[in-house]
Amino acid sequence: MQQSPYGAWASPITVEMVAEADGWPGALGAVGGELWWTEPRPAEGGRRALIRRREDGTTESVLPPPWNPRNRVHEYGGRPWAGVMREDGPVVVFTNFADQRLHRFEPDDGGEPVPLTPEPAVPGGLRFCEPVIVERFGEAWAVMEEFTGERPTDVRRVLAAVPLDGSAAADRSKIRELTDGSYRFLTGPKVGPGEETVGYIAWNHPQMPWDGTDLRIAEIDPAGELRMDRRVAGGAGTSIAQVEIGGNEAAAEVYYASDATGWWNLHWRDWFDESTGMLIRAEEEFAGPLWTLGSRWFLPIPRPGAQCAFAMIHGKGENRLSLYGDGTQELRPVAGPWTDWLGGLCVIGDKVYGLAASPVSGYELVEVDSYTGAARVIANAHTDKVDPAYYPVPEHRTFRGPDGREIYAHVYPPRNPEFTGPEGERPPYVVWVHGGPTSGVRAVLDMELAYFTSRGIGVVEVNYGGSTGYGREYRERLRERWGEVDVEDCAAVARALAAEGTADPARLAIRGGSAGGWTAAASLTSEAAQGLYACAVVKYPILDLSGWTGNDTHDFESQYVYSLVGPPEVLEERSIERSPVHHADRIEVPFLLLQGLEDAICPPAQAEQLLRAVAGRGVPHAYRTYEGEQHGFRQASTIVDAVLAEHALYAQVLAFPVPDFELELEP
Repeated sequence: MQQSPYGAWASPITVEMVAEADGWPGALGAVGGELWWTEPRPAEGGRRALIRRREDGTTESVLPPPWNPRNRVHEYGGRPWAGVMREDGPVVVFTNFADQRLHRFEPDDGGEPVPLTPEPAVPGGLRFCEPVIVERFGEAWAVMEEFTGERPTDVRRVLAAVPLDGSAAADRSKIRELTDGSYRFLTGPKVGPGEETVGYIAWNHPQMPWDGTDLRIAEIDPAGELRMDRRVAGGAGTSIAQVEIGGNEAAAEVYYASDATGWWNLHWRDWFDESTGMLIRAEEEFAGPLWTLGSRWFLPIPRPGAQCAFAMIHGKGENRLSLYGDGTQELRPVAGPWTDWLGGLCVIGDKVYGLAASPVSGYELVEVDSYTGAARVIANAHTDKVDPAYYPVPEHRTFRGPDGREIYAHVYPPRNPEFTGPEGERPPYVVWVHGGPTSGVRAVLDMELAYFTSRGIGVVEVNYGGSTGYGREYRERLRERWGEVDVEDCAAVARALAAEGTADPARLAIRGGSAGGWTAAASLTSEAAQGLYACAVVKYPILDLSGWTGNDTHDFESQYVYSLVGPPEVLEERSIERSPVHHADRIEVPFLLLQGLEDAICPPAQAEQLLRAVAGRGVPHAYRTYEGEQHGFRQASTIVDAVLAEHALYAQVLAFPVPDFELELEP
């Protein structure tokens, strides 16, 4: 092995590989006996393609550019399509990103998608998410988000029924509203066997879906109206994350994930006698935060008779897939190399489909035999474009924060089979802060992370207090303490790595996007981390808490800050105490600010506030903006530029040879 300064190692992992690996398949669903899904196309402007896998195993993309099955409900979007198989072929409905209209598509007839919903008065302001085709009424039922004005909070949401015959495409009155609008937020309808029952989850401001939600069930009358629509579980302080209605024609159960025990565990409720019970109780999570509508962490598997088996994603910090039922009351983990499964299951017959990854593979589409547990990759199979010896190997660590509290993290030391650092030199380390903040990070292969570790830059991903995957108590450590607990926990991990000799204390950096961008920026201005970091990368951030409420952000998160920071009567004071824009005079190190210009969640105005606050202070910084990008980067050209700019910042500040990329830092 050659000795070379950390950060200057030659690596075969290129920025083009990073861009190509960005994103993974999603929105798995059944169309008859076929599996369909969406997958990213970074090289095609960041659109998603709709993929069909026929029963013989052949696959094809059924929607050519520029069709893009994606929606903006809650701005984060959610499940964009549904389908059924008829005698003459599949019928699919999907939302198209460009106009947000719902379309019908019959790929076997050779035609083009047909719009089902009208063009709204507010451009892109009539949106649909998590649809299901209800054959009994010839309709697609979905969450409908309708903007009534130009402000982000001028919006209403209901469950709605859209005719499949296209009659509503020019007549909004043809769309039937199934709920009365008394809830601000709803999930899509889960229609039970026989299309006679329906379940959904709903909540109102200021609750977020991980704070408290209502589980509602209703009967569907012969006219297609919901009657006896009632709340059966949940409420303030209890989060229902998913609901399913039965699994067999004879089933009379409602299954749901509730954190009433302190963990998202699985419960059942009998439809007829209203008896209830626990399906699974454990100090593990069987669901997650409902950031996108249509997430599925568990699903019933039909079996002969009235009993069901189940596929369940569960764990503490990491998610495994297990099977349950078939005469046993034990979880049977699915064997395989994967260490994490995404909350996007699909069941077709006796097969379970999901997305799974490991530290040496990205998310692959896996088929599991629900009787034997045998698993195989059927699509998006990971292919090593470089020797896996260049991949980082995670070390799962538990650190101690203030008051001795536990902090979970994944440490990735630099790794390259050709290089080692000079004797006595310690590597630079970057703290990666996940977004959310009610979210978490899993130890799976990330080519962007590998890009840096293979060049001699260590990375530590911190699941700070407030992260998901560790129960409600851990999640609520952040309540009213955002900008404190997250900053303190990241700083505690960085200091511990420096103290034990793993990291160079003079070459620590921090980076994050969205809520992670807030923590990265706040770490430069907070006394808890003052002087700790040599530089920061801040991507599409929140920077002023008082400017992240009401109409200054999107409706879904417009009151999120009240649980994270405090109610309205204390928000302004705490915003002044914690927001980086109010303490820009404390920023003394270089930073890079990256921003999508079409971001409705963390708009460019947030970033521009910080730029004005540091203007003329002599702090080296760069601001790079990207046309056509929303919250998070999807275009290959953007991803390439952002990674190279970040690398260039580290090279200039952490003192190793600058890559072939010009990043001008302005004072």
